[in-house]
Amino acid sequence: MLLQSGAWEYIAANWVYLGWGLVFTVCLTAVSVVLGFLLGLPAGIIETYGSGYSRRLVERVGVLVRGTPIVIILVAFYFLFPLTIAAFWAAALGLGIRSAAYQSQIFRGALQSVGDGQMEAARSVGMSKLDAIRQVTVPQALRRSIPGFQNEFTIVLKDTSVAYAIGLGELLTRGTNLYLTEQGNTAVLEIFLAISAVYFVLTMATNLSLDALGRRFAIPGGEGR
Repeated sequence: MLLQSGAWEYIAANWVYLGWGLVFTVCLTAVSVVLGFLLGLPAGIIETYGSGYSRRLVERVGVLVRGTPIVIILVAFYFLFPLTIAAFWAAALGLGIRSAAYQSQIFRGALQSVGDGQMEAARSVGMSKLDAIRQVTVPQALRRSIPGFQNEFTIVLKDTSVAYAIGLGELLTRGTNLYLTEQGNTAVLEIFLAISAVYFVLTMATNLSLDALGRRFAIPGGEGR
């Protein structure tokens, strides 16, 4: 199949329309990742250091959310939520909660990688368990979680395209709207190539930024441990 120069001109003529889709995609990714962090970190701590009912509850909710397709979660938040909420916030809640379920596992693994001696040393100098978690193990775990967090950020970015199911005008939705017009119905390949290029650039920029962050906050001498 040959690429049509007219198709690229059509895409260029609609760059503002696609640009707003890019804005929605970036904002949705940022809100979802932050929400996932705010819920996922406490969940990871409870799974690591909690006990009894709270730990079992967090584990079971996490398994349920991770085992539910993301499109089902988004549709449930948008159509079944007791209050009427905009598509953006329905998508942000769905993606954020799903991300929290995965981020909790990233933080749980990072917390478990911190040696038990760290906790024992903190307790031996009189720190409470909560203070030892907050001031000793969590700061180290956050540094060690950056590679896994990098992967999760990329997944959330690409999963924003699923918001198409509830009509949110993110990047993929707007690209689809373009090729469904009479002028754009011969430019399907070009439109998807353009959208894929944008996702690729966003993913690369994110990975490079988090790589730099990982190097900046790497634990000295921690690679061999």
